[in-house]
Amino acid sequence: MPEKKKILIVENEEQMVDVLKIRLEANDYSVLSASDGQAGLEMARKEKPDLMILDLMLPKMDGYKVCGLLKKDARYSKIPIIIFTARAQESDKEMGVEVGADAYITKPFEPSVLLGKIKELLGE
Repeated sequence: MPEKKKILIVENEEQMVDVLKIRLEANDYSVLSASDGQAGLEMARKEKPDLMILDLMLPKMDGYKVCGLLKKDARYSKIPIIIFTARAQESDKEMGVEVGADAYITKPFEPSVLLGKIKELLGE
């Protein structure tokens, strides 16, 4: 059996993590999570997930910084990152593009849109 794709969720709202986790595991993904930017960055470096779902407003280090640091590092720059946030302003999206995010999904979200984007970024 092929190994499950690993998805790292970096999100400080526990309820949102649970919702995403249930949804992703039901679609046969293995899920890791971190509740602040620093922990998310460390976990991404250690675990090298197949994809990351990254909130912007996080304790310790915001999502832009986490994304930027990973995308500037050749060892991790290939990890697709979906910025997942309640911040829907154009300037926020532009900043997401600048730091190298592969997609930008705003909350509240449509699960089918998120899953479709994940499959697209993972080339499934």
